[in-house]
Amino acid sequence: MTGQNTARSHVAVDWGTSSFRLWLIGDDGSVLAERRSDEGMTSAAGSGFAVVLDAHLAAIGAGADLPVIVCGMAGARQGWVEAGYLDTPAALSAIPEAAIAVPGTARDIRILPGLAQRDDQAPDVMRGEETQLLGAMADLGTAAWNVCMPGTHSKWVRAADGRVSGFSTFMTGELFDAISKHTILSHSVAEAGGGGSGAFAAAVVEAHADPALFTSRLFGLRAGQLLHGLSAADARARLSGLLIGMEIAGARAGSADGGIALVASGTLAALYQDAFAALGLDVSTIDADHAVRRGLAAAAKALWNR
Repeated sequence: MTGQNTARSHVAVDWGTSSFRLWLIGDDGSVLAERRSDEGMTSAAGSGFAVVLDAHLAAIGAGADLPVIVCGMAGARQGWVEAGYLDTPAALSAIPEAAIAVPGTARDIRILPGLAQRDDQAPDVMRGEETQLLGAMADLGTAAWNVCMPGTHSKWVRAADGRVSGFSTFMTGELFDAISKHTILSHSVAEAGGGGSGAFAAAVVEAHADPALFTSRLFGLRAGQLLHGLSAADARARLSGLLIGMEIAGARAGSADGGIALVASGTLAALYQDAFAALGLDVSTIDADHAVRRGLAAAAKALWNR
């Protein structure tokens, strides 16, 4: 084991519902190898979590003595080993302490827990995002933040001084998929190409200003196409903007004081940055891949560099 100021080499895994990401991390914290696949929890539950992990470890030549730190759906009830939840309010530093060791393996494999909000009026859970948050807050410092973590189920987290006081989940991504594919609006957005940035921004502002009209504005996409020649690209952009605008309105209604931080990558990061800009809101952005790697590294250091 190396000294207290360096991190022991380890393997870090972010195991989602439909995705698998693995990094081999060196003593100096650098990424020595990376693996990505669609072998998420749904797939691995059939083929075997140990089988999937071992195949990726063999592909990067990971030594048998290297420990593995895992976050995400591998710790769900339907996953590899249930890692449970820490209740909010919770200190982010408590996440590594609650890691669960995978039994029956020669290698030291630990799975991190999720977070649970057991409020009767606003029950909520997260799994995987807590590790991104652990990494992101290292960059954000001790100030109060409302952290937006977009995705299929977007999370808005109220955090300050290394502690999570509460959070809310918005099914924005899943609703976009369901509405665009399984409602009458599927005809309006079918075969939509690129463009529509102006339509997106306008829809964000409209939904944020009056979220109670959300379902009416949804049907307006269909009517706009029939009556005013609204293009499929603009209809799709408006659908996205209405959903994200409503999400931001809901999140801000229940938010605490503090700045807004966006933890996202790629297309989602650009989309939410455009939404915040349309609303005139300042936001600090942290790359989600960077955040989860940093969170996993912090957990590994807490576990194995004592």
